[in-house]
Parts: sequence; structure tokens; C-alpha cells
Amino acid sequence: MNENSELPFLNDTIPCGFVRYTCEKQPRITYINPRMIELLRFPEAKDGEMDYLEMYKSNIFLMIPMEERRRFSKYLNHVFSSDAPIAGNMTLLRCDGTRAHVFGWVAKCVNERGEEEFQSVCMDVTESYKARKTKENARYLNALSSVYDKIFEFNLDANTVKCLHCEETSYFKRFENIAMQIEDALEKWLTSSVTGEYREALRRYFTDFCQKRLSAADGRPPKITYKARSTDDSYRQYMGVFIKVDEAISFYCCRETKETADSAALQAENDQLKGTMRDLVMQFSDGIAAFEISPEGMVKPLYATENVCEFFGYTEEEWLPLTRRYTPIEHFAAYSEAAYEDFNELLRTGEAEFSYFDYQTETERRIKAICSEKEPNPNSSRYVMLYALEGDSREEKTLLAESRTVSVRTFGYFDVFIGNTPIAFRNKKSKELFALLVDRKGGYVSSEEAISFLWEDEPVSTLTLSRYRKVALRLKSTLEEYGIPEVMETVDGKRRIVQDRVDCDLYNYLSGREEYAQLFKGSYLTNYSWGETTLGELMNHREKAV
Repeated sequence: MNENSELPFLNDTIPCGFVRYTCEKQPRITYINPRMIELLRFPEAKDGEMDYLEMYKSNIFLMIPMEERRRFSKYLNHVFSSDAPIAGNMTLLRCDGTRAHVFGWVAKCVNERGEEEFQSVCMDVTESYKARKTKENARYLNALSSVYDKIFEFNLDANTVKCLHCEETSYFKRFENIAMQIEDALEKWLTSSVTGEYREALRRYFTDFCQKRLSAADGRPPKITYKARSTDDSYRQYMGVFIKVDEAISFYCCRETKETADSAALQAENDQLKGTMRDLVMQFSDGIAAFEISPEGMVKPLYATENVCEFFGYTEEEWLPLTRRYTPIEHFAAYSEAAYEDFNELLRTGEAEFSYFDYQTETERRIKAICSEKEPNPNSSRYVMLYALEGDSREEKTLLAESRTVSVRTFGYFDVFIGNTPIAFRNKKSKELFALLVDRKGGYVSSEEAISFLWEDEPVSTLTLSRYRKVALRLKSTLEEYGIPEVMETVDGKRRIVQDRVDCDLYNYLSGREEYAQLFKGSYLTNYSWGETTLGELMNHREKAV
């Protein structure tokens, strides 16, 4: 492939990679500068050996890791359709199998033959990326070490495992921070430490992880329970789990479990709670959580259903350690969907109400919290029982919707009204999703498209898809709660606004009718940065009208 005669100056003047490629489904590279070749670590082609550079030139996706290809393809589609450049971070797959992290941009251009092409400029930020990840991982590791006895780093790119954290008396302490080959280290551990009946299950578990087949149906990190030799040579039960850090690195975290003892302790605490709050328990048989509040204002959860764990922002794995210690209430409430002020209100008055989303029934529910004593007692703990509230608010809102118009305001801040009453979206992202559907003017929005707007800096992944499903369910629940589910239509996971079932200022303005000509004053979806594209179109529309 001949070098483009107009581009030699780039070899010396641009201190970063530069590449041009065709606007095809499988883009071909038409020009690549020496710095990009150096960045991707192409070996020098020798007689009789494969020319990797020529192979990569035939398809630019060969330099994009599999998990990044979808995002890169979306970048190209966006640049091609909007005719505007896009900038961001991207991971590249070097020819030697390692990964480079770059910051750059993609733009559309026209070559000397009048053909449309893409061109990218890439700056190598691998070292700064690694430094940042190292710092983040250190913080993450510090948090995990308070929960797990041992933590191992599995690096699938390097095919190595090393112990990052263990007890001082542990057998693994002598190997701390020493990288070993995964297969050798695992086999030695399995045969020397794990009891016979668990070896094959553990071997499959780690094999599935190494081959990237390890996944749980509910999207959570898959766990495994087994028995292995401990420091004192006795065999004890352990629970292990893989926690993903990035595409190459995962932490295998394990801790000793005493399920019978833990269950007995929790049951004893629940019995104590029931004794203290006998009247409440008899009256509210559907209690869903219980807590002990110390005189110093520290909280220790005694019991909670899975939904309430999520309401407070914890996983089941994170919840169990909390039941063994007291936590400052401001720390305990930090990840909750309820405001810290509501918790203070609970402690001050002895009762409060919260909202949470029940993922089993896919509905928004209200829960009430009541303290065993209204006033704090300096000599004893108080106990809190949470229970579900069932009322007729949904029916009232349905009647309200049947008698009023659903109005949508997009000019200025986004809001939705039934008559003169605004809809109280309890989740910011579900409100933003509804705004996105309105912005699309009745067009269907896929999960992947919605994620690219709601979480602009995050790629589509199992995590963001799970977040999005929860947001979509909350939006569905809110619309049903207010009796207006028909304003949104869902087909095969894609969603759209049903335009003729809402009165929207945007739609009225674009209708061209004279009575709506003055609706637009120059602002649109002020809440959301992604609304700027439509804002530009509206400004052009107004200029043409003038």
C-alpha cells in the first residue's frame, strides 16, 4: 500500500498515532504513520513470515479488543451520520497481545479521490492509565480486605496469579505479590489444600473463569463454597468469588464462612428484637427489615430482605459484615436511595417513611420505619422495624390521570404534568430516560442507545445493562402508578413515546401551527447535556422561520 503523498509531514510533526481508513463495514486502513505502527508494536516482517501490518490494514477492527468493538462501531456510526468528530478513550490490542490505552478522536474527511474516509489521531496514555488504575485498585483492595481473608489477582493477559492480601499467619504470606503461572499455582493448591470432594468443582470453576465462561444468571459475581486446609492444619469452609476489575484483571476473594453460627447469631438477635418489639411484630407481620441503633447513634442491621439491601445500596455479600459491627449512621446511609435527612428525622421523631423499588413485583413501594422508643435512651439501644405500606395512592393517581391531560415540558427544564400536578419521579435516571424518549419524537430507543446517553462515559456492559433494566422498570412503574402506562410503548426491549397521548411543547412547536410559533425561547432540556443536539436543530428552525 503506497503512502499517501500528502501526509509525510505527519511522520515528524505529530507526536502521536495517525491512521486513515475507509467508511466500510470492515474498514481498510489507507494510511498509518510510523508512530501508530510503533504504538501497536508491529514486528518487522521477515521472509516467509506473516506480515502483521498488512493483515491489520485489511481490517481495522483487528486492533480493537473484542469487548470494545461494539463501542468503536457506535463511534464510527455516530461520526458518519452526524458528520461531527467524536473524542474519547479507547483500548487498542497490540500485535504482541498486550493492550494500549489511548485518548484521541475520530473524524470524517474526504480523500484526494473525493471518497469519504475516517481519520483518527491517538495519543498513548497507557502509563497514566496504569498509574490511575493502580491507585484505584489500591483503594478498592483496601475496602475488600476488610471483608475477605484472602485476595488474589488473576491477570488473564499475562496468565498469572498473585496473592495481594492474606493473614499474617497464612501459608500464602510467603508468596505475597509474587506472580505465578495460573495453571501451576492452581493445581498445586487444589491437590495440597482442598478436600477431595471439592477439587473437581473448584477446577471447573477456575477453568470457566480463565476461559471467560463463568457467569451467573442474575448477573452477579458467581460464588463457590468449598473446604480447604487452614493455617492450623484443620479443614474449614470457605466462600470464594471473582470480582472483575477490568477485561484482563479480576480479584478472587475468599473468606472463611460459618453459616450455622452466623444463622444462629442472627436468629438470636431477631428473637431479641421480637421480644423488644412484640407489639409491633404482631401488628406488622410483613416486616422487611430490622436494625439496632446504639445510644451513640451507631447502626447495626439485624435482618433485611434482598430488596431492602439494594434500597440501602449494599449487596448481600456486603450486608453480612455489617450485621457484625456498628456503623456510623451517616456512613451506613451514604449509598441509600433515601436522603440522610430522612434518617435523622427517624431518629428525632421515632418514625419516618421511605420509598424503594420492589424488583420482584416491579413496583414502587412505600415503607415505614418505627423506633421501639420515640426518644433516644442514653443507657440502652433502640430498635427499628421497617414494614411495607399499602394504600390507595395508586388508585387516586389513576383517577387523576383519567381526568387530566398528560403534559410534557421540554423548553427549559424537563417536567411531566397531569393537569397542573407534576409527576414525582423518584429516580433521576428514569426521568432522564423519559426525556430521551420524548426527544426521539416517537422513534424507538434501544437499550444500547439509551445507555450511551444516560451513562455517557461508560460502555455497554453487563453492569450498565443491569442498571438500565432497573431504570426502565422504575419508569414503567411510575407511569403505571400515575395511571398513564399507555404513553410509553415497549417492543422487543425497545421503547418509544406515544406522541398522540401527550401534549408536548416540542411537538406543538414543530407542528408549524401559528399559535405555537412563540413557544421556543432558546432553551431546551436544560437538565441534560445531550439535549444540545436538538437545541441546535431548534435554533436553526427558528432562524429559518424568521
